[in-house]
This record gives sequence, C-alpha cells and structure tokens, in this order.
Amino acid sequence: MRLATFRINDGARSTIGAFVEGHYVDLHALSKGALPDNMLAFLDMGEAGFAKAKTLLDELGQDVAGKAHVYAADSIELDAPVPRPGKIIHTACNFDSHLKELTDWQQPEWQSHNWGDFHFEHPTGFLEAPSSVTASGSSVAIPRFTKQLDYEIEIGIIIGKKAFHVSPTDAMDYVAGYTVFNDLSARDIQAREHANKVILLGKSFDGSCPFGPHLVTTDELSDPHNLDMKLRVNDELRQDANTGDMHYKTAELVSWWSNTTLEPGDIITSGSPPGVAAGMKAPVWLKAGDRVDATVAELGTLTVHIVAAD
Repeated sequence: MRLATFRINDGARSTIGAFVEGHYVDLHALSKGALPDNMLAFLDMGEAGFAKAKTLLDELGQDVAGKAHVYAADSIELDAPVPRPGKIIHTACNFDSHLKELTDWQQPEWQSHNWGDFHFEHPTGFLEAPSSVTASGSSVAIPRFTKQLDYEIEIGIIIGKKAFHVSPTDAMDYVAGYTVFNDLSARDIQAREHANKVILLGKSFDGSCPFGPHLVTTDELSDPHNLDMKLRVNDELRQDANTGDMHYKTAELVSWWSNTTLEPGDIITSGSPPGVAAGMKAPVWLKAGDRVDATVAELGTLTVHIVAAD
C-alpha cells in the first residue's frame, strides 16, 4: 500500500488514506470510522489496521475514480505521511562517498570536526526536531541565520511497532515502510555546531525535514537496497546514487537505534549519498525560487520550493 496523510474540503478535515491509480482513498471514511484519521493511531493498530485497510482496498478495486470517499490528487493537500513523528533519528555519513566529500570541505570550522577520524564501528547520528517536518509540495523559507542552505536526498525508514533491543534478524518485522526524505541543512551553522561537538539548529529549523509523498509499505518494494536515488535542483541533477551504497542497511539501522525504544511513526533516515552543495569546490547553495525534487525509485518524488524568509 501507498499510505498518505492529506486534507480535504479545502483543508477543513485531515485524514489518512491510500494512493490508488492517481487518486486518494479516505480510509477513515471508507471504514465508517473503524480506521482512525491519523497515521500514528493507524500504526498503533498494528497488523489489524493494515489488514483492514487492505481488505477495504481489495473490495474497492483499482478503478476508483468517481467512487465514494475517493479524491483526485489535485483536490487534496498532502501532509507528511506522519505529520508529527515522535522522533526522527538521523543517521550520519552512512554513504562512504558522502563522508569523503565532507572530509574534503575546507571550511575551517568544518575541518575542526576531525572528519578523518569518523568511525563505522556502529551507526552514529543525531535527533531532529519533529516540529521541523513538512510535506511534499510545501514551501520552505531560508532561515534568517544561514547563508549556506543545502540538500540531502535520503530514504526514511518508518517504524511500525514498538521496538527495543531487536536483532538485525528480526528488525524488518518492525518496519512499516519507507518514504523519500530530504535533509535540508544550514551548513554554516552545522559547521559551527560540529566544531563545538554538538548539532541542533543546523539540522532542526522549521521545514528542514520534508518527507513523503507517501509511506510505501515494505511489500510494495522489490528490494529496498537497490533503489536509484536522484536529486535535482531546478531540473539539474545534483545527486545520483543507489540505496545499495548504504554502509548500514535497514535491518542494521533499526537494530542499532532500537537501543532506545522505537515507537510507531518514528523515522530513521538512511544518510545521504554524495553530491551535496557542501561537497562542491565552489558550493552552489539553495536560494529563493529553487525547486528541489528528490526521487527514489518505487517510492516517488518529494518536492520542496525554496522561498525567502518573511
């Protein structure tokens, strides 16, 4: 299934649904309230919720246009699939080639972080603020405090049930699905924070965590670790990689990060491949008017529009 959170009736009502043949099916209405109207509550239902949704969609069929509780894509407004996740765990430098390009960036504050000593004994990362989440199609204002706004295409791993100390062998049982993620970054602020051995505002400003458009369940994917990843800025290809290049794959990430309790709706990011602006000899930072399209095969395209601060 391709699940979504969206608003209908000019934004008056938010619900969850499934994306079917270019249309959005309101699962809450279709189930007469048996399924909730928010993604966290739906994920909390576990297998029973997924089974109910699948049954309803099977009964509806593929020719959904014109049927009750079905909306054309241009008549709804998407939210992020999980509009307010409990936590976003960002995996740092999980593509070796991305680590290499950041290691070579010559900004003094960045170099003081000692990237050459980065280790892969286990995944490392940081938390991002749930308030930074935004949806595909949204506008993201350049924060007033940065002059170096950057992009990072990633996949987001969405947790489907509570996980604590799970093994890599069992980890996939706790994954609800995947989504496209763009880790927008204020590089100048991030560099200063790294120099102080902390990270916060450089990654957790309003709009810095766009993801979507959908939560694609694991059964929909041929192989989550063989998906092409392409990010374009104004149609110019900037990042071109494959999820197979991840140093740690999904099961390893879920297992490691389950050393803290993972809950339904939590998101673990894959880390970014190379091609970010910070890796360029002459960085081309994002500016007002830019459109950023992050596409992952079988997951879809996540689009954000960069605008000036109010």
